[in-house]
Amino acid sequence: MEAELLARLTADLAWIRPELLLAGFALLGTLVGAWMGDRASGLLSGLCAIALVVAAYFAWQVRPAEPHTVFNGALSIDGFSAYAKTVIALAAAATLLLGADHFARRNERRFEFPVLIALSAVGMFVMVSANDLITLYVGLELQSLAAYVLAAFRRDDARSSEAGLKYFVLGALASGLLLYGSSLIYGFAGSVRFDEIATAAGQGGVGLIFGLVFLVCGLAFKMSAAPFHMWTPDVYEGAPTPVTAFFAAAPKLAAVALLARVLYGPFAGLEAQWQQVIIALSGISLLVGAFIALAQTNIKRLMAYSSIHNMGFALMALAAGTEKGMSAALIYMTIYLPTTIGAFAGILAMRRDGKDVETIDDLAGLASRKPWLAMLLTVLFFSVAGIPPLAGFFGKLVTFQAAVDGGLWPLAVVAALATVISAAYYLNIIKVMWVNAPAPAFQSSGPTIAVTAGLATLLVFPVLVVGFGWIEQAALFAASSSFP
Repeated sequence: MEAELLARLTADLAWIRPELLLAGFALLGTLVGAWMGDRASGLLSGLCAIALVVAAYFAWQVRPAEPHTVFNGALSIDGFSAYAKTVIALAAAATLLLGADHFARRNERRFEFPVLIALSAVGMFVMVSANDLITLYVGLELQSLAAYVLAAFRRDDARSSEAGLKYFVLGALASGLLLYGSSLIYGFAGSVRFDEIATAAGQGGVGLIFGLVFLVCGLAFKMSAAPFHMWTPDVYEGAPTPVTAFFAAAPKLAAVALLARVLYGPFAGLEAQWQQVIIALSGISLLVGAFIALAQTNIKRLMAYSSIHNMGFALMALAAGTEKGMSAALIYMTIYLPTTIGAFAGILAMRRDGKDVETIDDLAGLASRKPWLAMLLTVLFFSVAGIPPLAGFFGKLVTFQAAVDGGLWPLAVVAALATVISAAYYLNIIKVMWVNAPAPAFQSSGPTIAVTAGLATLLVFPVLVVGFGWIEQAALFAASSSFP
């Protein structure tokens, strides 16, 4: 009996190698940091980036042809989780390197930074593999707790401390909503397991619908979907810029993937009910993100509303309720991540008088000071605006196709209107960089930041859009193999 249990445990552990690798690094990193202090920051950042890349490789390599559950059904290992983990790990590695370079130049090295990134990544891995409500909550809170500390990472900065406090307080409220919804679902379904919840959902029930609404509201907060976006602008503005880049990238994909797993898995039988909620969240996010961003002068707050707007597109794809809709959401987020990381790398590349550049007016005349950087940012902003033939255009195109094929014509019209409006504030930034009189010169940036911005720009160029076919095939595999 003991031998059988040991064999099962060993087999289950083999399926979660990415999580074990990052959790092991976090533990060892904490010990090394406690021994060496902040001198270990550079070493740990490099090792963590390597660990994240290896975790991405493991995640994709261990994907099964059919969904496989481990630890008595707590985690689901499938093509969907493998795809999400791979992209999350690579995005986390990119933002980690940005942060390591940035904090080194500011003489703010902290060994805790790579450790917190690793712990947050473990939480996101658990989120996208969750197969019951308890595992869902544990993964979400592991990611969130690390994020709260990261937001307040600059301890001597009042704005950073305020960002961490706001994020924590509002995050606790969202967790309360999610837990209340989970308790309702458990009460009416009689189980926390997704397969048993799916059986109960197939029989209907108002209680399950109420529980699902609260659960979706809690997840909407995590992905910055309006009207649960109140924390986003303040936290993005107050947190250190590399941390903001991290918040805008990997956790967004994790939240979208978790929402997709919940909606298309246990609650697939209640599609007619949850579809209306997702449509409302999508439409509000699209319009709020587009209109309010027009009034922003701080570029980090503008990027916050831009992320809210972009979450609207991911939600629009999920609202279709089809396999194509899920794959469209994955494709859109995969293209969105390098574009966003590249934009933040461009922002980090600009410093004046030892301080980060934060206002749009600070970019005035950038083309005459640093033409290569102005060109990179122009391409990235054109991509996120959905200008063809850049990659961002194809990302938006697949979400529109999913919405139209799903009969969501009104929402597609709203998305088209919001896209036109959002293009205005991206074009305004480009105008400031290329037309306005030059502002004072910037200080030089670190090589890692410059290389990251350059690579992100290459990823959205048409010459590399040939990779779009691979992304599309991988996303379709992720959707079809996990939710047949």
